[in-house]
Amino acid sequence: MLDTVKPPTNLEEKLDWLQLIRSRSVGPITFYKLLERFGSAHEALKALTAKAIKNNQKDPVIKRSNIDHELVRIENFGAELIAYGEENYPPLLAQIPDAPPLIQVLGNTQFLKKRTVAIVGARNASSNGITLAKELAQNLGQFGFLIASGLARGIDTAAHQGAIQNGTIAAVAGGLDVIYPPENKLLYEAIIENGALISEMPLGSEPQAKHFPRRNRLVSGLSRGVVVIEASLKSGSMITARLAQEQGRETMAIPGSPLDPRSKGGNALIKQGAILVETAQDIVEALERPFDPSIKKSKRKKAGTESSTPLLNIVTEKKTPVNAVDARLSVKELLGPSPVYVDDLLRQSQLSPTELNGILLEFELAGQIEWQPGNRVALIP
Repeated sequence: MLDTVKPPTNLEEKLDWLQLIRSRSVGPITFYKLLERFGSAHEALKALTAKAIKNNQKDPVIKRSNIDHELVRIENFGAELIAYGEENYPPLLAQIPDAPPLIQVLGNTQFLKKRTVAIVGARNASSNGITLAKELAQNLGQFGFLIASGLARGIDTAAHQGAIQNGTIAAVAGGLDVIYPPENKLLYEAIIENGALISEMPLGSEPQAKHFPRRNRLVSGLSRGVVVIEASLKSGSMITARLAQEQGRETMAIPGSPLDPRSKGGNALIKQGAILVETAQDIVEALERPFDPSIKKSKRKKAGTESSTPLLNIVTEKKTPVNAVDARLSVKELLGPSPVYVDDLLRQSQLSPTELNGILLEFELAGQIEWQPGNRVALIP
């Protein structure tokens, strides 16, 4: 689906993109489906507005005046708004299925094109973990790699500090103007000078728990591979590692003592097939293997985990089927807070692909479900 997306050709089209992605219940995957269905963001906005009026819904589309104001804030702040498909959009990030349609970048956008490896890990890292993260980041920088991380406390901070001389990129969960954690103010300023900060959130957005998985997919999406240093089994770092695997990126981990809870995540990843690494040379050798993120995607497709039918059936005036209510209830019962594959829903609901796609998109635009990597959906609690 993303192969057919063309970047906006002028400022007005870019503002249409921004207005669409900022509208209620429109995430990246819905955004691209709307573009494919209607041909442009402008036409998609018109269709969403018409559907809302017909269904007596309130303000599904954000006001254009708010978008104009956001663009002025971005320009005054000194950041750059980059659309999917534009020259400075990170090439590897563009290959993930839920790539952000628009990103804001503060710093040197040329860093976005460098070979990148992510280093992530525990916020409550040990002294040895912090030292190792700094050394690995510094040594990888000398090998010509840019280091990506999430600017969090602990391992993230150490990785940025070790990489700052050669360049680093920080993906943040809030707005670019919100320094979080606040003690990283000096590091934040250093990254602007010798690297880049990236976010898909509006300026002024405070980081929230629900935003961090979205930030994590940027960290892994930017990178050839992800290195995990100290991570508990249930942690953001493990989410980043899982996303990396789904994106077809190399997953690596530093082993640790089984007596330390911070080592359980990395050790578990190694048991599951992640590459055991101890030095920058180990990481470089792992990343020198032929790289094609489409390989794992094609394997998932062969295994029946990707729908073969594009989810395009969004705002339509076709006659509602007689069993539409029963079909919606049936699909709703099959969904839950844990993500399920669309192909599984298709088999279990016994609906046609067109019927199922239409129901899922209605749920999504109503804010009832969210799409996750791997063509999976989950109910929003």
